[in-house]
Amino acid sequence: MGKTKNRWLIALAAVGIHISIGSVYSWSVFTNPLSDEHGWGLSEVQLTFSIAILFLGLSAAFMGHFVEKYGPRKAGLVATVCFGIGILGSGFANQIGSLYLLYFFYGVMGGIGLGIGYITPVSSLVKWFPDRRGLATGLAIMGFGFASLIASPVFEWLINGVGISGTFFITGGVYFVLMLASSLYLEPPPEGWHPKGKEGKEKEEKKNSKKQVNMDLSQLTANESVKTVRFWALWIMLFINVSCGIAIISVASPMAQDISGMTAAAAATMVGIMGLFNGFGRIGWASISDYIGRPNVYTAFFVIQLVAFALIPVASNEILFQILIFVILSCYGGGFAAIPAYIGDMFGTKQLGAIHGYILTAWAAAGLAGPLIVAYLRETTESYSLTMYIFAGAFAVALAVSLLIRINIKKIREQS
Repeated sequence: MGKTKNRWLIALAAVGIHISIGSVYSWSVFTNPLSDEHGWGLSEVQLTFSIAILFLGLSAAFMGHFVEKYGPRKAGLVATVCFGIGILGSGFANQIGSLYLLYFFYGVMGGIGLGIGYITPVSSLVKWFPDRRGLATGLAIMGFGFASLIASPVFEWLINGVGISGTFFITGGVYFVLMLASSLYLEPPPEGWHPKGKEGKEKEEKKNSKKQVNMDLSQLTANESVKTVRFWALWIMLFINVSCGIAIISVASPMAQDISGMTAAAAATMVGIMGLFNGFGRIGWASISDYIGRPNVYTAFFVIQLVAFALIPVASNEILFQILIFVILSCYGGGFAAIPAYIGDMFGTKQLGAIHGYILTAWAAAGLAGPLIVAYLRETTESYSLTMYIFAGAFAVALAVSLLIRINIKKIREQS
């Protein structure tokens, strides 16, 4: 019998992977330098990010079963290789001036590494922390949200110092080493393992963790879960939350200047602070969900954002506008962090990684839909107001779904 690993170090390893792949949120730092160096259009360069998010969702869906079958360590190593090749290859693509190679390396290879790396630690964390599901997954996914705060200034500094290709080569090597070390430490808990408390707390901890497993609504496989109403309810809720949130991220600076009259510098500062609320929202809301329950947290998301999106078009005051944006970003991040624990509550931990992968196709779809919708409506109406009201209506739908899923949960509990 080998020594059982420290579950908090497992969580730290998960953060190591997520803080590496989360650098994708800093792609905008490369946009102007790539455009200036090669004469590529902004939309052509931005398509690289969209391809990466698309392949994130697709690889998460198709590789979820791989994670469950071969375990987090092997899956993490695959993610490390794919993401490492993606970033290093992007440096080569820039050297020879090939936009299509950039699409392949950063978009396809990097996106595959993103998807596998995103879901790899999550199912293990839920099993290591049966007593604190929200906190554990929130910690890891917080790393993804905070990554841009670290990566953006580093990328900016490196681009000015060693050029675009040099930046890809250096950061690709650093991320490869960090992800490799993190992946090698990952493993699921031993069969029948329960968290140990200190001294007299041990029995209580075991009792609580066993109680959590027994409280799961069901223990379903991924293929069984997609045949349920509650799976698609979760998909729709995540899709709406991400579509609207990522749309806000994509136009935050120009919208702030247009609606509240903020200067470009003030808007840029606001965008940086948004990353903090995105990150803290992940750990904060996920931790709260351990106490008030995932259904209550998601209902709160949609009530808060329905009001916030409805108020944005009339928020001409800079402070009010920023408060609304920060609240939305906290809910956006919180939606990502709480969904793995919600999946565990609904379908158990038998194939949580695979189910999480299926659910993340909502992210892939939203990553394409959200920015396209807001850009199209802004161009056709020359205003952000209609878009915000449409998004408020979308949250009304999400709110209705969050209430309907409660009926489904109650019905299943009564039958069991």
